[in-house]
Amino acid sequence: MDALVEARQLFLDGLALQEKGDLQRAAALYGKALALAPERPSVMSNLAAAYIGLNRHAEARLLCERLLEIDPQDESALLNLGICQVKLGSPGEALALFDRALQARPDDATVLVNFSGVLLALNRLEEALASSDRALSVKPDFPEALNNRAKALRELGRPQEALASYERALGVRPGFSDALNGKGNALLDLGRYQEAAEAYDKALAGNRHLEYVSGNLAMARMYCCDWGEREEEVGRLVSAIRAGKRDVVPFAAMGLVESPQDPLTCARIWVRDKHPASASPVWKDERYRHDRIRLAYLSADFRVHPSSFLLAGLFEQHDRSRFETTALSFGPDDRSEIRGRLKGAFERFIDVRDRGDPDVARLMRELEVDIAVDLMGHTQFGRMGIFALRPAPVQVNFFCPGTSGAEYIDYIICDRVVIPEEHQAHYSEKVVTLPDTFQANDSKRRIAERTPSRAEAGLPERGFVFCSFNNSYKLTPVMFEIWMRLLGRMDGSVLWLQQVNATATRNLRREASERGIDAERLIFAPRVPRLEDHLARYRLAGLFLDTLPYNAQTTASDALWAGLPVLTCLGTTFVGRVAASLLNAIGLPELVMHSLEDYERRALELATHPARLAEIKAKLARNRDTYPLFNTDRFRRHVESAYTTMWERYQRGEPPRGFAVEAIDGD
Repeated sequence: MDALVEARQLFLDGLALQEKGDLQRAAALYGKALALAPERPSVMSNLAAAYIGLNRHAEARLLCERLLEIDPQDESALLNLGICQVKLGSPGEALALFDRALQARPDDATVLVNFSGVLLALNRLEEALASSDRALSVKPDFPEALNNRAKALRELGRPQEALASYERALGVRPGFSDALNGKGNALLDLGRYQEAAEAYDKALAGNRHLEYVSGNLAMARMYCCDWGEREEEVGRLVSAIRAGKRDVVPFAAMGLVESPQDPLTCARIWVRDKHPASASPVWKDERYRHDRIRLAYLSADFRVHPSSFLLAGLFEQHDRSRFETTALSFGPDDRSEIRGRLKGAFERFIDVRDRGDPDVARLMRELEVDIAVDLMGHTQFGRMGIFALRPAPVQVNFFCPGTSGAEYIDYIICDRVVIPEEHQAHYSEKVVTLPDTFQANDSKRRIAERTPSRAEAGLPERGFVFCSFNNSYKLTPVMFEIWMRLLGRMDGSVLWLQQVNATATRNLRREASERGIDAERLIFAPRVPRLEDHLARYRLAGLFLDTLPYNAQTTASDALWAGLPVLTCLGTTFVGRVAASLLNAIGLPELVMHSLEDYERRALELATHPARLAEIKAKLARNRDTYPLFNTDRFRRHVESAYTTMWERYQRGEPPRGFAVEAIDGD
């Protein structure tokens, strides 16, 4: 067969595979075609696109550069090279490439929609939305433009509008896998978990290679307490993480894995894919000389959010003679009381919702931030891309559940329980160990004086109340089995859970019935508008039962603050050791079990021996005001000591190194 004819057939076969989403085999065929017919632009262009889909951006960049040598105005090469530059940490070069493409064809819908994709990658969301709308003005019902428009709307915190845009895209192209995945994400944001799972299922049916969707599907099912395939699903996803596959986002992994190495592996996969270190860092190794250490806290959650209620006291009590504090907020302004309180807690509160990652990084450089503190990690609406640009000399992971997996995050703040010495190798950051607990608590949190009656709370007038107000994604068949055995051994007892979604309620009641427990013994607490009223409800419960592998965190602090003992089992990962950290910091290590057998035995013992439980509650009441857990000022001094040591090392030109903060005498 003539080489050119063979090359053409290989190209066509590769194109068919690429359209089906089989990029690995498509790339192999394109490579063979290129060997037979070098410098063929169509083959090179498609191979570059396949490499981009396979995360082989360095190889794709070389192909795009060769294409631009052949034709400097090659639109596809300009667009793909721009995508590669974003992925390889050079967003400024990417924007310049897209500007070139737009200058050549300013009204080209394809150029505009690809431009919006790069703007999305840079978190320039309003511009991405505008570029998508421009593309739609040129080409109405362009599915890729509708899809990008929906992505921008979702990241802007407008999930209902995003869902409508995804639906429009799917109306034009019913099997559009990326839009089905996005639809699932928007439904997840809206708490419509069963529908989200159905959307993810359809996305995978159309393209089994779609990245991270398997993990998102598992997360949606976890919210629904749909455990039918859990064991097999967890096994598949853990194997995928260990194989280096892009199947699970770090947040979803937290409720699935039990090996301390797996969260690090998963986070590194995500960071390499989505937020690699910039080739052109914003901070250029300068040594700032300030009278006060300049702290910048970055978060989307300066609003009604559990972390804000815990951290407000720390922000307010920072020593202004030694620290200059700035908040960079990239989340919505809900105009709440806590939002107003947080605005007053900082010397400078800057809303950067409408600024892309490079703009925020440049702002931090202009402010000469000494220490940048990430309060989000890989939770929803996190902005790791800002930190990838290295806008500050010291960058810290604080109050985030687990490792960032990013080499440009220098430190993680923890305690000796959540990260014992033998686990430190499973963190990409240098470990800074506080003496009590890593979790801040605000001693100003109010609890309503009035306790609702049991009837008002939907509880029976008599019978022991086991409580677990953890979110539904933390509930597992193993823990639920234990809880049902406890109910089975205690006549009249009930399990009081948080009401999250109707599907979870239905599934949990079915699971109880299948275990021989009357489904009506599961009581679901609706959300209440005021935190102080929610905290007051805890007085009606007898014992809080924690979850594994993902512990209660803010919820455990809430229960202890309200006087309700928390029983936990020590896990093997960061998120499985939080409750143990809190209990040690309030002087109740006897509520930390080291096996599920002991956990079940201890729960039954306390529930059936009122005097012993009363002793625990009395001890909790005494310790609440005398032990470190709720001593906001003591915690503040320990955190400031950690920041000072980090800053001093930086001033001496020394690299980050782990250390332990010494306890402050007299507290």
